[in-house]
Amino acid sequence: MQVRTMADYMASGETPEILFWVGCAGSFDQRAQKITRAFASILDKTGVKFAILGKEEGCTGDPARRAGNEFLFQMMAYNNIQVLNGYGVKKIVTTCPHCFNTFKNEYPELGGSYEVMHHTTLLQQLIDEGKVRLKDGGGFKGKKITYHDSCYLGRANNIYEAPRKVLEVFDAELVEMKRCRSNGLCCGAGGAQMFKEEEKGTTRVNFERGREAVATGANVIAANCPFCMTMLTDGVKEQGREDDVKVLDIAELVAASME
Repeated sequence: MQVRTMADYMASGETPEILFWVGCAGSFDQRAQKITRAFASILDKTGVKFAILGKEEGCTGDPARRAGNEFLFQMMAYNNIQVLNGYGVKKIVTTCPHCFNTFKNEYPELGGSYEVMHHTTLLQQLIDEGKVRLKDGGGFKGKKITYHDSCYLGRANNIYEAPRKVLEVFDAELVEMKRCRSNGLCCGAGGAQMFKEEEKGTTRVNFERGREAVATGANVIAANCPFCMTMLTDGVKEQGREDDVKVLDIAELVAASME
């Protein structure tokens, strides 16, 4: 599979349907790189013309703003907006809810207005259009799948149904955790627990969330965020269940099940 950049498209006089914003985790984290490859393979197999920015892509600035460094956020955002607007980008798809939220809700105030989609929403559309064809049962017959609502996709942007509709195409039982949808429990990454120790006298929140997920009896924990992926994986390992309970992004589930 050959992945083309926006510069490649511009040089050939063509226009891609979407810009796939890979993101920091999807570019540099070895685990998240698998999600990037899985989603790119789906786009390729379904005939979606997509481009990436490659070395021209910078951090959206989300971590800087969350940490309180507004100047750094705006500097990063303006740099990205200049590149995106220079290429005339109209539609952005990202596998990271943090990038999705920043593009959708925060870039417009700085002059960067785009149609922004999270990859689970695009996957649902491709399935509804019949472009995604799965093997019999999707390879999950007799399995149980539980889904973790990431904060920036769920509570921040009210996207709860699209990921679940994607999971419903598999011949598996979808089991919900006790705390789900708008009442879902944060994995901790969005609150910076991914980068620091827990407060004194408290349990690591990802351990608590991991226990809730494993308690459903699911064989697979479906995620939609690279940071949730890290936290949930550690939560499963804390219980010694990493051999029989797998944490996978929804794009990985679809890619592994396509004909």
